[in-house]
Amino acid sequence: MATTPTELRYAATHEWAREEDDGSIAVGISDHAQEALGDVVYVELPEPGTMVSAGDQAGVVESVKAASDIYSPVSGEIIAVNTALDQSPEAVNADPYEDGWLFRVKPIDDDLSQLLDADAYDVICEDE
Repeated sequence: MATTPTELRYAATHEWAREEDDGSIAVGISDHAQEALGDVVYVELPEPGTMVSAGDQAGVVESVKAASDIYSPVSGEIIAVNTALDQSPEAVNADPYEDGWLFRVKPIDDDLSQLLDADAYDVICEDE
């Protein structure tokens, strides 16, 4: 059974968003999403400095079963990517909410308030 931390916000496309102490937004894929993908073997991340709008494709996660686009849940500038995933993409499976984060965005809007809370996200996952 997938875990859904209540302190995070979620997109219906299975990305999570967490506000960091510096005001940036860390983004990754949910436990539900990594379970559905299976063993992650490659992660394509956006370039720092790239501007994204909420809902824009920002990367790709490839597993032994499929490739899945990753969408930015918030609008802003990509300010950091998790380069550790170049050598250890399996961190997305092992720890999707900490070591498996994908990128960080310096937000330009308050898009977090538009995202789902854990309970609403769990309903979407149950319906799949």
